[in-house]
Amino acid sequence: MARSNSGRSDILNLRRGEVVEVCSESEILSTLDENGELDGLPFMPEMLQFCGKQFRVYRRADKTCDTIHNTGIRRMKNCVHLEELRCGGEAHGGCQARCLIFWKEAWLKRAKPSNGKESKSPSDRLAGPVKCTAADLVSRTRKELAADDSIGPRYSCQATGLFRATEALSSRALGPYFRDLISGNVSLRAWLRGAFFAAFRKLTHIGGYRIGVWTYNKIQALTGGCPYPYGQGKLVTTPTATLNLQPGELVQIKGFEEILATVDKRNRNRGLSFDVEMVRYCGGKYRVLQRVERIINERTGKMIQFSAPPVMLEGVTCQSELSEGKLFCPRSIHSYWREIWLRRAE
Repeated sequence: MARSNSGRSDILNLRRGEVVEVCSESEILSTLDENGELDGLPFMPEMLQFCGKQFRVYRRADKTCDTIHNTGIRRMKNCVHLEELRCGGEAHGGCQARCLIFWKEAWLKRAKPSNGKESKSPSDRLAGPVKCTAADLVSRTRKELAADDSIGPRYSCQATGLFRATEALSSRALGPYFRDLISGNVSLRAWLRGAFFAAFRKLTHIGGYRIGVWTYNKIQALTGGCPYPYGQGKLVTTPTATLNLQPGELVQIKGFEEILATVDKRNRNRGLSFDVEMVRYCGGKYRVLQRVERIINERTGKMIQFSAPPVMLEGVTCQSELSEGKLFCPRSIHSYWREIWLRRAE
């Protein structure tokens, strides 16, 4: 993992719900290296609009799931997410992934307390010469390819550089998971629920899979929970449906078994995965947030154009309580929904 150029040693140890102020543009630029990064994490042009404004901490980002190489959970230091501050993709070709932005604590300060004394951030005290300007940040978001390359530019953002900004987290390291409780990232109820399910999954690998899943589903049916989410589709060629849904429309997500009947053995419909974290939302009613026509491939940096755009739904994000090896990732990534998995709701 890249090292900080500022040499700072102070951290804020922010907790969920704390009010913070994003540092000024000059303060933040002074923390960045010549690549526009701090500890390997890029500061993106889309973040400049938030300088000087106050927001609440959504969750600490002490760990995050690896969406590039799918190696599981990786560790990040001195970083948080702020409430609903998502990337709009303006400097990245109009990418519509709406990723939750990572904020290094050096880019933040606690909001001014009631006694009138202003809180200082590490960047206030250790501001150094600027090695990267705001214009440099924009220029580093994309790399043009050869003129005869029809793929287009390769984009660089926090998501594409996440592997470089993090380090491997041992499966035996329990500290970050207990910090989820201490920092308020996860409620005690959700923490116990996630720990129980992870333990249950390990037991099913040992033996008694069918009786275990049957018992699990019975208990969930009695308590109003979602069924065991690791079902499997059977199709070779998957069907399609077109609703032409638009933002603001109310839809109902079909039942789990209905959706499984539309996916292949990898639980994909025309290449788009139906993830285990989506099962909890089956049967619920939600409004369409947006149609997703293009997103950046986090592994290659290339822009992907959807021939059949899926949709995002308001408030429907990954909770990372059921995914293998990704427990309590705080990124709250929006799920993508094929229209065949939805129906218009009255």
